[in-house]
Amino acid sequence: MPGTKDYVPGTRHRKTYMITKASAKYIRIGPRKVRKVMDLVRGMNAVKADALLSNLSKRPCIYIKRVLKSAVDSADKLFHVPASGLYISMIRADQGPIIKRFRAASMGRASEFLHRTTHIMLELDKIKVPEIKIEKSPEKTEKKAVGKKAKTAAPGSAHAEPKAGSKRKVKVKPTRA
Repeated sequence: MPGTKDYVPGTRHRKTYMITKASAKYIRIGPRKVRKVMDLVRGMNAVKADALLSNLSKRPCIYIKRVLKSAVDSADKLFHVPASGLYISMIRADQGPIIKRFRAASMGRASEFLHRTTHIMLELDKIKVPEIKIEKSPEKTEKKAVGKKAKTAAPGSAHAEPKAGSKRKVKVKPTRA
């Protein structure tokens, strides 16, 4: 990574140029379940991701959609960028603190079970439209040859056109339809 252009010393990641960032912390759902839904929307247009999350019947969709809406509203308010011009550049689910609970088990024992929590981080960036470069080439000027006739096709070649008064038939090959 030290050889890359966007390397920042003391960090593991490269610099990201995002428009907005939003997060939701201490959500009472396991991070593995959230990551399965996140993989569907990662890198997607913000409008398409919102439509996809609205139609999925998974519980993490509620939380991811809430964070996405917050980030889109923030981009609109701060930078006046519409939702159609944004895409999800980074989305991740980190594990939060684990809440430990006990329940009664057989033979008078207690067994432990874990309530996992999740921190959702989401970053939006502008959709980059490739710029079309139009290069104007210098106009080619034709030099007039002094004392030379302009070249024409040979009379028997395929490129030769029949003279106006000639009765020569031109064969036309039929095309297949």
